Amino acid sequence: DVLTSQIPCHPKFIYLFIFILTNTPLLGQHAGILVSTSASQCRGHVFDILLWPSRCLPKSHIVFLKTHKTASSTILNILYRYGESRNLTFALPLNKQKQLFYPYFFASHFVEGVSSRNVKEFHIMCNHMRFRKAEVAKVMPADAFYFSIIRNPVAMMESVFIYYKSIPAFQKTQSLDDFLDNRAPNYISSAINNQYAHNILAFDFGFDNNVTADSEDLVERTNRSIAAIERDFQLILILEYFEESMILLKHSLCWTLEDVVSFKMNSRSERTRCPPLPSTAEKIKRWNALDWRIYMHFNKSFWQKVETLIGREQIEVEVAELKRLQAKLAKICLKDGGPVDPLQVKEVRLKPFQYGAAVIQGYNLNPHIEAAQTKMKCERLITPEMQYTDSLYNQQFPELAAKQRRARAAIQRAARLCRAPAFLCGVCMSSLSLRGFSLGTPVSTHIPKRCMAG
Repeated sequence: DVLTSQIPCHPKFIYLFIFILTNTPLLGQHAGILVSTSASQCRGHVFDILLWPSRCLPKSHIVFLKTHKTASSTILNILYRYGESRNLTFALPLNKQKQLFYPYFFASHFVEGVSSRNVKEFHIMCNHMRFRKAEVAKVMPADAFYFSIIRNPVAMMESVFIYYKSIPAFQKTQSLDDFLDNRAPNYISSAINNQYAHNILAFDFGFDNNVTADSEDLVERTNRSIAAIERDFQLILILEYFEESMILLKHSLCWTLEDVVSFKMNSRSERTRCPPLPSTAEKIKRWNALDWRIYMHFNKSFWQKVETLIGREQIEVEVAELKRLQAKLAKICLKDGGPVDPLQVKEVRLKPFQYGAAVIQGYNLNPHIEAAQTKMKCERLITPEMQYTDSLYNQQFPELAAKQRRARAAIQRAARLCRAPAFLCGVCMSSLSLRGFSLGTPVSTHIPKRCMAG
């Protein structure tokens, strides 16, 4: 409740009142001050003093469910930068993996430092996982803020089809329409990585994704899924309103505008984009019926949160401020003023990972940045996900990182020996497999074809 009181309009009295309020523990913890006047003048020798509940403190215990093809890599970069600049601890994947053993349901021991108990407190969890709240809660503090981002399933399906063209469901199809018209022979739910082809949002949130518009229990499963998301997550963002989402996130986390500014990460070149036709869109809505209903529900609740927390007019003002800040940073940080194709990225450490038929763009750092602090901030803004994850792992677990570098070097040496014609394939494969097992990584790429064939 807002308490309004009037006090005499005397400067000494006002300053004394403010000093007492802000320096009294009981009041200071539970109140803030807003001294308002009309046209900066005392009206009738009174001040309006407004007291409101305790001011918002920045949140640092955060769980972000990183969904697929939803601009989640951009949000990951925001979280990485925020945490690194404040020496926060990330719940990173075990053995320097890039994901939390997706697509398996998340388990607490997937996080480096949990089993060994080397980490006393984790602040931020944000790598790809298949969500399971009970296991996440074993790792993260009880007061963690849970949020995620979703996307219109029509646009998302087009992106998934291009990016994951090599999965079994898409491999033999000529186009997205071809897949949607001939799902039966191509989509086998148990085939590895085929979750990307069907209700991928629902799958990421931990639900059974094998449901279509014709399923008898679609409504029941939709209601259960929405109820679970609303129970487990305080905020669901929408890709189609990314800037508004960042402002809503800023207010929800009590962060600043600088904390949520970003450049697009893991984003496709425009020439590889092909918006689906209306007829294709309808097929996608039926095939990914669960995703579509989840999206429609949270699209509506998103704007309800905007109205409640910020207001439509105010969010427009803050979105404009965010865009101005982003444009300013682009001039300072970027050599080319924006994203470029991967072949044009000069530094290897800034080259984005390429996968599927998509052309993932990156950035070139402005070579004329002189201030070391500015250069560091700019580098963090454009560092691709995989390289940034590696860097944070090296910082948090330097001894483990060094051990893994030595083990990988041993694999490379063993692989070179395996290429010798006289080297026994059995010895070769055993040597590589043992070293790979110790790292938790496959080593099949190092085994010679002659050994694989035998």
